[in-house]
Amino acid sequence: MTDIVLRDADPVLVDRIRRVAEARGWTLPAAMQYLLEQGLHVYEGDGSVRLDLSEADALQAAIAALEQIPSDPGYAAIGRVGPPAGG
Repeated sequence: MTDIVLRDADPVLVDRIRRVAEARGWTLPAAMQYLLEQGLHVYEGDGSVRLDLSEADALQAAIAALEQIPSDPGYAAIGRVGPPAGG
């Protein structure tokens, strides 16, 4: 495998990479490889986001909970589109 050397990297970027590695229990080289691969997938692919199963389940549960909010003229109407005017 080819060694990758990151010279003159912004310290904030290096810290972010290090935090990802620590949070996942990865070595710094493993984190770099994973992050590069994922970044390439985004730029080479269609740009869609793919959630893992637990993230998808949590998002689905949140959407289902929001759909249960009863209609009212106040907060429940936020973000909802009403019927077209005059229709």
